[in-house]
Amino acid sequence: MTSPTDNPLDRGDTTGNRADPGNDTATSTTTPAEASDDLTAASALEVRSDVDEPPKGASFARYFLRKLGGAAISMVLVVVLGFFAFRMLPGDPVLKIAKERPMSPAQIAELRSQYGLDKPLIVQFWDYLVGIVTGNLGESYVYRKPVAALIGEYLGPTLLLTGTAAVIAIALGLWLGQVSAWRRNSLFDRLASSTALVLWSVPTFWLGLILLMVFGGTLQWLPTGGMITPGLDPWSPAGILDVAEHLILPVVTLVAVVYAQFLMVMRASLIEEMTEDYLTTARAKGLTEDEVRRRHAVPNALLPTVTVVFLHLGGLIAGAVTVEAVFSWPGLGKLTFDAISGPDLPLLQGTFVVFSALIIVMNLAADLVYRFLDPRVRRA
Repeated sequence: MTSPTDNPLDRGDTTGNRADPGNDTATSTTTPAEASDDLTAASALEVRSDVDEPPKGASFARYFLRKLGGAAISMVLVVVLGFFAFRMLPGDPVLKIAKERPMSPAQIAELRSQYGLDKPLIVQFWDYLVGIVTGNLGESYVYRKPVAALIGEYLGPTLLLTGTAAVIAIALGLWLGQVSAWRRNSLFDRLASSTALVLWSVPTFWLGLILLMVFGGTLQWLPTGGMITPGLDPWSPAGILDVAEHLILPVVTLVAVVYAQFLMVMRASLIEEMTEDYLTTARAKGLTEDEVRRRHAVPNALLPTVTVVFLHLGGLIAGAVTVEAVFSWPGLGKLTFDAISGPDLPLLQGTFVVFSALIIVMNLAADLVYRFLDPRVRRA
């Protein structure tokens, strides 16, 4: 039989629930109306979340189109600058050609008309834009060949030189950077960092000349210029070996100047990651130091380094101008150097647009790769 004091109604507990003796406060309860309101609010939030969150494909497409639009604007500015900047260079190409061989004023006027330099500037600019769209970049004053054909002919050696240098510089810089960071303040770290900073500060042409004089002149170990010895087939075994020998000095020059950037960025990123708690957790799970570095620290430290790598790949191709000029490498760099001495306006415009387009494409690739690697960019 229940006593009157056991009735929850007599104690004022209208819900029929007892207070938990182990807690200082009674368990809160919700009326059916309040529960219905909470369910309605939760459903509304869920629906709103579904509506606000765009599909992954649409998010990537919007991100890609935004970056592509920025690249297109940059390319338009490059095309405009490529015309007007070279028109401000001192010297008249027609008068320079006239100095090389006797020409009458009528012949000079005919030559100026042949090159289209007698037209108003706005007409020349319109012809230049039409040529960019149609792929007709004009005819070189120096080589007397179409600029597009010259660029296609000299692009291969430049890609061979800069591609080889880029692979070596990236591998060397990232490896030395992570080892230096993991052994920071050690003799290896101080030696690697100081050497990289010294080489980074050295002018490229000066380093190329020093290597050329020492290994090509004094010691005579390596070829001093060109891409291949005349008379050799570049696709024969002897020709391939000869091209490799000609590659050594210009590649070493480019690598020595570029790899330091990758080393310093990788080192700084990895040192910052080494203070994170997840590495302590990985060690507590029994992983060795090599496994902690390779499987956890390095992948996260690569995020800013990958961006630097892509940003400098385009600049590496543009920076080959001085190296190709020093070593007489038959690439776009030497082609540009010869065009400056003209001045060969169509050739300068063509190489400038190509170099700038490569840099813009690399910047676009860096944005896309970084979004793929870093989930924070995808959520932004």
